[in-house]
Amino acid sequence: MGEFVRLEVEGGVGTIRLDRPPMNALNRQVQGELRDAALEATDRADVRAVVIYGGEKVFAAGADIKEMVHADYAEMAERAGPLQAAFDQLARIPKPVVAAVTGYALGGGCELALTADFRVCGDNAKLGQPEILLGVIPGAGGTQRLARLIGPARAKDLVFTGRFVGAEEALRIGLVDRVVAPDDVYTAAVEMAAKFVSGPALALRAAKAAIDGGLDGDLASGLRLETTLFASLFATEDRTIGMTSFVEQGPGKAEFVGR
Repeated sequence: MGEFVRLEVEGGVGTIRLDRPPMNALNRQVQGELRDAALEATDRADVRAVVIYGGEKVFAAGADIKEMVHADYAEMAERAGPLQAAFDQLARIPKPVVAAVTGYALGGGCELALTADFRVCGDNAKLGQPEILLGVIPGAGGTQRLARLIGPARAKDLVFTGRFVGAEEALRIGLVDRVVAPDDVYTAAVEMAAKFVSGPALALRAAKAAIDGGLDGDLASGLRLETTLFASLFATEDRTIGMTSFVEQGPGKAEFVGR
């Protein structure tokens, strides 16, 4: 457990909780603790799904600009790699991940939300990539994950202008998946994650790997990846359980064991 980031587990759902008041600024220490929490969530068998949560007031308002204001090229070239690596570790958690977004998710905070598979936000949330207003561009996946999620033209609009997006627009353009009252964000995110807790863990892992891996290459490569992962699941107990249950009881009755 880190000073500003901790992993809390209940009912198969692991919550990666940011707690660096007042705005959860993502300094180097927080970045490292996020990476560590992602590794722990990946390794723990009792974690079947994950929620990333910044608390009731704010998700994360972005990088700690005070750490960067006097940095030169050499320093940032050295620091950019670990920043990317921390967020990549979150994106690579081989389990369903839901971001619970309250308040602001800006800059690095928006990029943090983009590492999740799904995003639930409050109806008062504000999301955006305002780095251009500082004379730079997103450096933790914002130019890549955002374009893959909402399309290049919409991503360029947000990145070129640095404007903030409200909850309803975020839902309309596909930046978030569900909008709820601010007080209900965490509960809704946990409910979404909990749907996967009793699912076939290895099949869910394979599905995530196939979709995410396929987006990184051409269609033919993606189809080959899908075929390989599909066939590999015939070595799992859950495949036997799922198909036997379907034949004997019909769909939706299988009780998976996660192996």
